[in-house]
Amino acid sequence: MPQVIFLPHEELCPEGKVIETEGGITICDLALANGIEIEHACEKSCACTTCHVIVREGFDSLNEADELEDDMLDKAWGHEPESRLSCQAVVDSMDLVVEIPKYTINQVSEQH
Repeated sequence: MPQVIFLPHEELCPEGKVIETEGGITICDLALANGIEIEHACEKSCACTTCHVIVREGFDSLNEADELEDDMLDKAWGHEPESRLSCQAVVDSMDLVVEIPKYTINQVSEQH
């Protein structure tokens, strides 16, 4: 089973977290199911950038981003070549190392 390693994030997971998964789940859903309250203002519909993550290892194992996701990522704070919207990135069979950026662009911050 692949492991998804979330690097420490000051607010969301200060100690970082290692999660084993069967795969077939988005990074966002995996994080939320394991107590990492990543923002997802558009309710995971690929209409914002609040769930933006940077996949530091294992990026090539993810499903390919479509044009809509690429367009949204262009607006994300701290966008890098290994950036993905966590609501669209599906874990496959390889281990991942995921960084949640310090900042997010959100007009209204809501607690989910």
